[in-house]
Amino acid sequence: MSGPPTAEAAVPAAAPLVPALATAWPVGTRPRVTRGWEPPASAYGPGHRGVDLATAAGAPVRAVAAGRVSFAGRVAGRGVVSVALAGTALRTTYEPVTGTVRAGDEVAAGDRVGTVEATGGHCVTPCLHWGLLSGETYLDPLSLLPPWLRSTGPSRLLPLTEPPPGRGTGHLR
Repeated sequence: MSGPPTAEAAVPAAAPLVPALATAWPVGTRPRVTRGWEPPASAYGPGHRGVDLATAAGAPVRAVAAGRVSFAGRVAGRGVVSVALAGTALRTTYEPVTGTVRAGDEVAAGDRVGTVEATGGHCVTPCLHWGLLSGETYLDPLSLLPPWLRSTGPSRLLPLTEPPPGRGTGHLR
């Protein structure tokens, strides 16, 4: 016997696997993540349903992967653009954005979908809130990036052999 779905039913026990479809960040090259993804414990629980990327007001916002614009308009006073990613059940969202696309437009990876609005976001300084959904389930949008593109720190080389006695562990800090 099954009843109506509960709010907890909207949050899966394990997040679905996300293919690394993105070919670039939505703003800039390796922007600073000012706030990471914090999945809610329940559908209406507290959390951060995306990541905030440091950028400048007026910066171009680009589609991270090919798809079709499913929404471009205002929600709660903020500009929002959503793109349904081609061949998947995934949808990316970008806000606060003044869209340069309309619902139904096809976009390729890297195509401009809008510009970052100066105000209207939840960041202290201008940022882009980038989200990812599978159906109604929020996922970490950074998971769309391949590992080599996701890294935000400098590359570090470690020695292949152990250091001579008395020379430390060989790991750079």
